[in-house]
Amino acid sequence: MTTPAPVRRSLTAIVLAAGKGTRMRSDLPKVLHRLAGRSMLGHVLAAVQAAGAARIAVVAEPGRADVAREIEALAPGSEVFPQVERLGTAHAVLAARAVLSNGEGGEGDDVIVAFGDTPLITGETLARLRAPLAEGAAVAVLAFETEAPAGYGRVLTEGTRVVAIREEKDATPEERAVRLCNAGLMALSGAHALALLERIGNDNAAGEYYLPDAVALAIGDGLSVAVVPVPEAEAQGVNDRVQLGVAEAAIQARLRRSAQLGGATLVAPETVFLSHDTILGRDVLVEPNVVFDTGVRVDDACVIHAFSHLKDVRLEAGASVGPFARLRGGAVLEAGATIGNFVELKNARLGPGAKAAHLTYLGDAEIGARANVGAGTITCNYDGVSKHRTTIGAGAFIGSNSALVAPVTVGAGAFVASGSVITDDVPEGALAVARGRQATKPGWAETKRAALRAEKAARAGKS
Repeated sequence: MTTPAPVRRSLTAIVLAAGKGTRMRSDLPKVLHRLAGRSMLGHVLAAVQAAGAARIAVVAEPGRADVAREIEALAPGSEVFPQVERLGTAHAVLAARAVLSNGEGGEGDDVIVAFGDTPLITGETLARLRAPLAEGAAVAVLAFETEAPAGYGRVLTEGTRVVAIREEKDATPEERAVRLCNAGLMALSGAHALALLERIGNDNAAGEYYLPDAVALAIGDGLSVAVVPVPEAEAQGVNDRVQLGVAEAAIQARLRRSAQLGGATLVAPETVFLSHDTILGRDVLVEPNVVFDTGVRVDDACVIHAFSHLKDVRLEAGASVGPFARLRGGAVLEAGATIGNFVELKNARLGPGAKAAHLTYLGDAEIGARANVGAGTITCNYDGVSKHRTTIGAGAFIGSNSALVAPVTVGAGAFVASGSVITDDVPEGALAVARGRQATKPGWAETKRAALRAEKAARAGKS
């Protein structure tokens, strides 16, 4: 007789995101505070998706449209459940009861419970947390070892099997010496999740329903409970601005290491700030004090000089930026293009080999291949109501201190004389001069100085 293959259950993730986070001293919900350009909730949603969750439920404070928008933007199709009363973590999980009671053959999905304020948790760790369920465990708990376990619930084990989670106030002196602590995150088998959660009581001093009590219930039923280790830093929650700063430092260290191992050189890594979606190619060189905001992709062999700020930018191979440059709003540098010091780009594209070396603003502009934009040039792209576009053709030369009043086109190979204000299109190969004609008066300077000295002497004589 052939033994039937085990049923492979789907995975449901329940993310607990309720709570005002009063220690943050903010009108913004705690889980919407950002790390590396993404909300804490966004980091957790990304982790549960990476772990393979087919269904995501978020338990949130009622009436938070901002939280609902964030969920829809980052994990479309997720279900949001309000937690009207805050009566403990198990009570919060059961606010999403609807996703626990759905399953094939009367058995629900495996469940991972995560927290919206533990932003450093990874999809890999959540997948490891779920893994013991496939081997027969009813519950798996995430735990970390620490030199300072005071205040945490202790995870008591025999080998890889959990025998109890003991709150510190209930622990014996020997149990208090245990350094393996409960991280709070948990995975429950679809065969047992709902039954265990519904049996959790509130017979405690706070009168709340605690998720860790599922462990004692499972053990009492003779079910297996596994423990999955995690580094202490990855499991830490964020409750105030100090902890937010600690988490930011941790995620930046993670992102910098990934960039370096991917082939980018960070000259002073601790001064470079990356976003969760920053992409740096091979042989990219990043000098000190560079900030990569969201939406930045840098192809191979680009150079980002010191004190530059990039947001929503694409740099193609061999492009160079800075120092002290700001690129934003969909700016694109094609292969070999150069942006120098104190140059700002907004919604502008520089063609291959084009240059704007210093002191320039190019907004809503298209710059052709090998064009040169002189110092002090600006595109006057805003008329007070609407934005307009400037087009500069391939090989054009824009003299220093020029203003291009959009909408306007400078043709390929054309010259714009320094100090010009260009309001009309310039044909290909033409020279445009739009400035007052110079007048030179020989000997004027000495005559003027003599008159000024005489005037000063006359004033002194009167006094």
